Amino acid sequence: MGSPGRCLRERCTVSGGEVAGILVAVFWAILVSFLAVALARLAQTLRATTKLVADVTEQAVPLLADASTAVRSAQTQIDRVDAIASDVQEVTSNASALSTTVASTFGGPLVKVAAFGYGVRRAISRKEVPAKPSRRTVIVGRTLPSARRGKRKKD
Repeated sequence: MGSPGRCLRERCTVSGGEVAGILVAVFWAILVSFLAVALARLAQTLRATTKLVADVTEQAVPLLADASTAVRSAQTQIDRVDAIASDVQEVTSNASALSTTVASTFGGPLVKVAAFGYGVRRAISRKEVPAKPSRRTVIVGRTLPSARRGKRKKD
């Protein structure tokens, strides 16, 4: 190509290779511009992400410490409840053994004393009331004892 001043005064011709070179240069300039904008936005996004991660970390660490404390406290309470449950089970087995011992020691003699008292009471009540003469009723060839006659319907 000639000097620029000469092309203004005269008619200049541009070859196809020069046009292609200019087009490639413009294309590369546009491509570099788009890449620069994309990289700038990516850098902005990375800065925002870094700040967000830092904020989350700042808030999560105390929360994790509180959760750890709560879990330890819950474990302590579970251990206490377990100890209480085992004590209750021991008391229940002791009460059952005591109940069995008392029942076997006093149960038999108390039943015998109660039966004896009932027998004595019944014998005394029979002595005080004069016995009625026993009548027997015959129904179709059968004799009913006087104790069952009272339960019959009277006509």
